[in-house]
Amino acid sequence: MVPRAEGRVLEVGIGAGLNLPFYLPERVREVVGVDPSAPLLERARQRATETRVPVSFVRASAERLPLDAQSFDSVVLTYTLCSVERPTAALAEMRRVLRPGGRLYFVEHGASPDASVARWQRLITPVWRRVGGNCHLTRDVAREMSAAGFEIEESKAGYAGDGVKWLSFTYEGVAR
Repeated sequence: MVPRAEGRVLEVGIGAGLNLPFYLPERVREVVGVDPSAPLLERARQRATETRVPVSFVRASAERLPLDAQSFDSVVLTYTLCSVERPTAALAEMRRVLRPGGRLYFVEHGASPDASVARWQRLITPVWRRVGGNCHLTRDVAREMSAAGFEIEESKAGYAGDGVKWLSFTYEGVAR
């Protein structure tokens, strides 16, 4: 999803900047990375010195983006929605900063439709949240996006790789 972003891009939950090498300079004029963690932003700053697009950073929570309304062409969200306290509020902020016609590109893990896997996700989530950076394994990504006013244009979901099923159910797509 990251190489599909274009124009002025907001990456919410940029963390250590692992997505930075995937932004295409012929498509992206600037990336603004937001994360609440100062140590992770410092790692991202170091990684940004090796990227081919201009990058700036803002320390902030996804639920309160200190950015102008309608100021981004694309928002990138990868494995972040699971860890925010209020996902619908965070998505509403992303929608606020997207220009009309802008797109949200997402790759997120969440609730499995398989009943036996979902049961394990519900059982493990309380412990996983403590060790996994507040990660909620049971979030319904499509429902959260819809509640925030997004319309999903394309989506696919399934288990990623050969990983543990309770941790690897992934939603990927584009919303506007």
